[in-house]
This record gives sequence, C-alpha cells and structure tokens, in this order.
Amino acid sequence: MPLLVTDYSWTQTDSMVHVSVPSKGVKVGNLDIVSTDEYLKVHYPPYLFEAFLLEPVDDVRSTAKVGNGVVVISLRKKANKMWEHLVIPTLNKEKKEAIRERALMKYQEKLCSQSKSKAAKKQAEKKYALESMMKLESDERDTIQKMKDTEREKMTEELAAWQQRQKKQIQLKSQEKNLSNAEASVVQQENKGSGDQRNTKAKGKKQPRSLLPPRPSGNIQVTFTPRAFPTALRESRVHEEEQWLIKQAEAKRAMNADVAELKDLKETERNPEWLKDKGNAYFAAGEYHSALNAYNLAIRLNKKIPALYSNRAACHLKLRNIHKATEDSSQALQLLTPAVEANAAARIRAHVRRGSAFCELQLYAEGLQDYQAALKIDPSNEALQADAQRIRDIIEGTTDATAEHEAQ
Repeated sequence: MPLLVTDYSWTQTDSMVHVSVPSKGVKVGNLDIVSTDEYLKVHYPPYLFEAFLLEPVDDVRSTAKVGNGVVVISLRKKANKMWEHLVIPTLNKEKKEAIRERALMKYQEKLCSQSKSKAAKKQAEKKYALESMMKLESDERDTIQKMKDTEREKMTEELAAWQQRQKKQIQLKSQEKNLSNAEASVVQQENKGSGDQRNTKAKGKKQPRSLLPPRPSGNIQVTFTPRAFPTALRESRVHEEEQWLIKQAEAKRAMNADVAELKDLKETERNPEWLKDKGNAYFAAGEYHSALNAYNLAIRLNKKIPALYSNRAACHLKLRNIHKATEDSSQALQLLTPAVEANAAARIRAHVRRGSAFCELQLYAEGLQDYQAALKIDPSNEALQADAQRIRDIIEGTTDATAEHEAQ
C-alpha cells in the first residue's frame, strides 16, 4: 500500500490555488503528477498525495513546478471566489472511486490526444524534410542537366565550325588543283611542235604533285559519364560499444569489501556472478524468497551489475512487491547505458518488468510507454505487440481491466 502524504500546505487567491507537496528527495523523472478539473494526484513511490478538489479548476491553464524538495502546483479556478477547504470534507469511498476513475479517463484521453498531436507533428516534419530533400535533389539534377546541355551545345557549335573550316580548305585545294591543270595545258600547247631537245627538257621537267582526295565528313558521337552521388555512411556505434565494454569491466571489478557477512561466506559465495546464477536457479524452481535473498546479497557486494536489479524486479513481481519492482527496473535501466546492441535484450526485459508493475498499479499509460520503448528496440516481437495492444484496449475502455488481471 502507498504511504499517504499529509504534510502538505496550500494557499489561495480569488483566481488561483497553490498546493505545496514535499517531494522527499525524489528525482524529477520519478514524479507522476495527474491533474484534472476535480482531482489532483502526486505519486512518487512509495508516497502518494491525492486531493478531491472542493471546486472545479481549469487543468489546461494549471502548472506544476519541482524544486528545492517541493512540488508546487498552481491551479486556475474556474470561478473567482475563495474556498473554505482545499478538498471536499465529507466524501465516501464510492464517490472517491468514481471521481478517481473519471480523472484517470480524462488524463488518459489527454495523453492520447497529446500523443496523436505529437505523432501528427512528427509526421508533418518528416514529410516536410522529405519534400525539401526531394526539391534539393531535383534542383541538383536540373543544374547537372543544364550543365550537360550547355556542354553539348558548345561541342555542337565547335563541331559545326570545324566542319565549315574543313569545307573551305577542300574548296581552296580544289581551286588550286584546277588552276595548276590549266597552267600545264597552256604550257603544253606553247611547246608543241618544238625540237627534240625542247621536248626532252620538257619531259625532264618536274610534274605538279597530285593531291590526296579529301576525307569524307561525318558526325562524332559524344557520351557523358553519369555522376554518382553515394549515400553517407551510417553513424558509427563503435564509441558507445567501447564505453559499454569498459563499464561492464569496471562493474565486475567493483566489489564492496565492507560487507559484514563476508567473513562468514566461502570464497565462491563472495562472487556476485555466482550469487546471480544461484538466484536464477532458485527463481526457475519457484523459490522466489530464496532467489530474492541471493540477489540482495549480490547487490550488496556489487551495486553496478544491472542484471541483478532486473532479476530482483522479477522476484518482486512474483511476490507482489510492486513498488519495489518499479524501483529495481528503473535502476537497471539507469545502469544499462549507453544503449548499444550488446545490452538490447536486457533493456527489453527491464522495460517489460517495469511496464508490468505499472499495469499492476493501474497506471496503464505509464505501462504502455515502457512496452512501446521495448518495441522500439525489437519492433518485430509479436508478444510485445500483443501486450501493448491489450494495454491500449484497457486505456480506450474496450477491455475490462479487472477481467484482464483475472485472466493473467
């Protein structure tokens, strides 16, 4: 059973109510605050504060601040008037339960709405990023195509100019040849009828050299090599893997030598790994109290092995120590950093055990978050998908939570 917080204080104005609840040194991430128009809850295991408000408030305009060991919740009144009490003085158990259920449904609807809006916003951002990337790639392709067209036009113009020069040279050579032939014919007619000596000299005269025929014209085919744009390599995870291996090595060396029971233990019983295996054997045999004792001693010997906390959380779930199960699962997740492939299976187990504990406490929204975190690590796990869907059905009201617990 949770411990009810009674040492709270509250002040008010015509339009605001300020409630101060001591956080008792709990970290901000471990606080669970639920606020609706008629109900207020601050939960930090094993402590619980809840208030059934005297008058309705505007939960949308209400705020909560955590600092200096105090949670200060500022509630905006719907009607500007002074309250005689913070909570309803006389309220039976049935009415409290009804108000609590209505508040839980409103809070879950609010979470679902926020989740849908976040998903829609994220989808819109992805779509905008994709459209921007496609536009950039299209512009780049157009630029490249424009460069190709410009080069092709330039080469075509140069080829046409070269062909024009070749035609002119061929025409000039043809004119020169015709002129040489005409001159030779005139000289031959002038020398016709001369003596043998003249004929001999004319025969010995060097004849003009004949020119080679011009080469045929044609087109030169030009092809361009397409430019490749390789994709960037995926971000390397080597650094995180090395950090995890170093952290595991340090955890194995971190032995607490000040434990008083060490003097009564054998050498093998002082090894946390041996104790963990012993606890696992007890757990498999259904001896959960013995397994719990083995894990407790192993944690006293070494507080940096995440598997010890995760396995002890499983024992607490079997023994119905739900709050302790959530604490051990959270501690295991803190030690399972950085998140790498080597500790993926351990992170899935820790998320599932903490999610199961939250569901046992009827905190289904928090339990669903842990199951979704496990699904992000292993999206193809059908068992996790089925469990997450059952929790969604409970939140949406399509499945009875009491019947679900009895079935389990």
